[in-house]
Amino acid sequence: MTTRPRLYRGQKTVGVVAVALFAFLAATFLTSGFGTSEAFPAGSVTASIGYAMFDLPGADIGGEGFLVSFVLIAVVLDAALDGAVMLAKKDEDDS
Repeated sequence: MTTRPRLYRGQKTVGVVAVALFAFLAATFLTSGFGTSEAFPAGSVTASIGYAMFDLPGADIGGEGFLVSFVLIAVVLDAALDGAVMLAKKDEDDS
């Protein structure tokens, strides 16, 4: 016979911290300015994004170099893939 799942009502500080974090992020989002949007000039949009991402000359749009965040995202995704493969790998016993 199975029992139904019960809600864990542990520490109340976790809920208070979550609500405070939500309030902080909501206040930050509501008071921030987004600036004006720019359209891509005529030409290859993909090439413009690539040049802007790596902060190379030839970018048709203004932007910052995102090479560090690009590499960090690649490393994190690689670690997640390695972890998924490790968890999915079947253990072989001698018996």
